[in-house]
Amino acid sequence: MRAWVAEQDWLTLERLPAYAPKRNPVELLWSAVKARELANLVGDHLADAADAADRGIHRVCSSEQLPWSFLTPTGLTIHPQTPQN
Repeated sequence: MRAWVAEQDWLTLERLPAYAPKRNPVELLWSAVKARELANLVGDHLADAADAADRGIHRVCSSEQLPWSFLTPTGLTIHPQTPQN
């Protein structure tokens, strides 16, 4: 894996502590889903929670700005690869 990563000039790895919720954008995603789709959910089956979580993820992904808002507080950035001619 290290050899492959070394060959990827577009890829930068960030070493994170074993548990770093403030540096993990997915924690903010789950927080948003739990606050809305999963809030006060009482389902008869585990599939009810899975369906609600799926709806929440789709809600977030349908927004152009919301997913990026989860990245901002982490201090991490995504630099899209420059197209080569």
